[in-house]
Amino acid sequence: MVARIGVVGTGWWATTTHIPVAIANPRAEVAAIADLDASRLDAVSKRFGIKAKYTDFRRMLTEQELDGVVVATPHTEHARVAIPSLESGCHALVEKPMATSGSDARAIVRAASAAEKQVMVPCGWNFCYYTKKAADLVADGAIGEVRHIVCLMAAALGDLFAGEPMLETEDHMFRPPSSTWADPKRAGGFGWGQMSHSLAWVVRVSGMRPESAFCLASKSPTGVDYFDAASARMTGGATLSLSGASTVPKHCGYQLDIRLYGSEGMLLFDVERERLEVRRHDGADRVVDIAPGDGAYDGTLPIGRFIEICAGESSANESDGENGAIVVETLEAIYRSMESGELEPVGA
Repeated sequence: MVARIGVVGTGWWATTTHIPVAIANPRAEVAAIADLDASRLDAVSKRFGIKAKYTDFRRMLTEQELDGVVVATPHTEHARVAIPSLESGCHALVEKPMATSGSDARAIVRAASAAEKQVMVPCGWNFCYYTKKAADLVADGAIGEVRHIVCLMAAALGDLFAGEPMLETEDHMFRPPSSTWADPKRAGGFGWGQMSHSLAWVVRVSGMRPESAFCLASKSPTGVDYFDAASARMTGGATLSLSGASTVPKHCGYQLDIRLYGSEGMLLFDVERERLEVRRHDGADRVVDIAPGDGAYDGTLPIGRFIEICAGESSANESDGENGAIVVETLEAIYRSMESGELEPVGA
């Protein structure tokens, strides 16, 4: 079966990753695209040879027989597009963050359940082979009961969150707009934009969810969070230290360093060193091999899996709607805490 995919939102990431990766996949057809900007639609249609184009995504859902919809709109519009897409009988890949409020995130999850369709949030590291191994190790008790988690994520995106053009996109068809990434009124900032990745990994591997959170932040010139220092209480009483920074030098890659401390040992994960290790009190340590280069972020993995789901070839979803909703609820509490200066409940 060839999966028929519709794409809503034809900006930077859709034209850099979603559309070209889907077109190159023999199991998929990008059947239609939708965007409010007619001139952008025309340019994307011409560049990729996609004939069906709509300024109203609801018409696309009505007129096209689709198996899946990629939602690549600005963050604040995700729920508005994802829910009708699911209700129309499509699986939905919803860019991260899945929504910008817990209520919207839970509405997406309910819509998916009612339609018996899947929601995928494309947090790429969740789909890596070593992440499954990490989750299996924790679930199998390799470090005992998880008691504390340390999670750092940093990226070379100081320009993006300062409202400036992102340097490495100067030769792209479109560039990420400051209205999405650097506007505090439209869910801009490092938490929504990047820590959604690291939180998704923590939730996936630990099998736990935050119950309350506190955060201090430093702001970019546009008023969004540049640096984040958060703490959370997890289910079962474990604690989480969550850190984010947007000003890594441009010649450096992502930093994602996560450590889980348990009653019997610890799990260490680091994409820079390409390391995944279990170290135990009894000395029965384990090392999971990560091939050179595989620590780098690979945005093609989620869309490939999404196509498999839409084509009926797989049901595995390492970053599903429930994971996405927990991440949104946690970030919502973190942003409330930035403003209140208080510990905030998650999922309130």
